[in-house]
Amino acid sequence: MRSLFFAAARSPRAAGLPHGDLTVTHSHLPAPPASLAAVLERADADPGVAGVLLSGSRAHEGMATVHSDDDVHVVTHDGVPSSFDGLDGHRSRDLDLVVMPLSAFRVRGLPGDPMSWARYAYVHAVVLRDRLDGGIATLLDRKRALDAEEAREEADGHLDAFTNSAYRAMKSERDGRPEAARLDAAEAVPYALDALFALHRRVRPYNKFLRWELEHHPLGDPLWSADQLVPRLLGLAAEGGVGRLRALFRDVERTARAAGHGAVLDAWGDDLALLR
Repeated sequence: MRSLFFAAARSPRAAGLPHGDLTVTHSHLPAPPASLAAVLERADADPGVAGVLLSGSRAHEGMATVHSDDDVHVVTHDGVPSSFDGLDGHRSRDLDLVVMPLSAFRVRGLPGDPMSWARYAYVHAVVLRDRLDGGIATLLDRKRALDAEEAREEADGHLDAFTNSAYRAMKSERDGRPEAARLDAAEAVPYALDALFALHRRVRPYNKFLRWELEHHPLGDPLWSADQLVPRLLGLAAEGGVGRLRALFRDVERTARAAGHGAVLDAWGDDLALLR
């Protein structure tokens, strides 16, 4: 994902280079590879490389198009020079390159990391090179799903945020403020998705991959299938409507209580009557 891993400090654009050719680099940096094959060839000859991953559309079966590039992540050994040093954030028509030391890769996307929002990039990532005897794959597996503590904390927080947005929308409609009601209803959509995936110990996908994720890795309940959930969310985001939002809240509430998160909802007390 180009926008997700753009390292401003090292990118050609941030360095003041011409915007028309993102392949231009500083003369003291190694020439960037032009393709995935070139990355792998260079990595195989570079003792500073610990692992190489492929993510993005090409790691999701059927999602790549003629416009898709290769999202490649190169993990380097800490403190060991590498021919990929200085190339983090390199972008071209065919390649987006992310380069990070092993110490950064260990925590990338996990709670507490400033880029925790980028975790989904690793959920279906493919290991292309692993010089740690499976260590890269083990670190990657840690990112693919939420552990029990993460899931509980994220589900509670996102469920509360979803409830708050839904409540604001319903109050605004009740008080004759339809514009505010529509905005709050639309704002409730991402919180609902965050909560639903956390309730299933899953990392919420980027919107681009939402339908793909639901079709290839269903959440279980037919209510949350791609053919049911996606149209509901699109209608809510595009047209608003407290009736739609109230129906979604009731279904999310049922799922949340079944998963043991009823206390978050009960904390809303008498306000649940309006929400329902």
